[in-house]
Amino acid sequence: MLDILSAGTAGSAPGWTGFLPIVGMIAIFWFLIIRPQMRQQKEHKAKIASVKKGDQVVTAGGIVGKVVKVDDDYAEVDIAQGVRVKVIKQTIGDVVPPGGKPAND
Repeated sequence: MLDILSAGTAGSAPGWTGFLPIVGMIAIFWFLIIRPQMRQQKEHKAKIASVKKGDQVVTAGGIVGKVVKVDDDYAEVDIAQGVRVKVIKQTIGDVVPPGGKPAND
């Protein structure tokens, strides 16, 4: 009788194996979602830090303009002749390369 009980418990899997699917899902989320998003944020910060006078930018709101003045936190953008707006640098969505045009044009 004792051999039957011990044989039943010896064939069962350890308790920690129930966590393996959860660990696997976390690893999949890390490599497919979190890590690429962190890389994009890092590239965006580098792009924003390199904004200089004369660059053509697109804001997060879709406004296209030319940078006239850059501070630590703000940038003045000329969006039309004689119309300048002061934007927070973090709201700049993209820097348009010279000679290029924004994606929505």
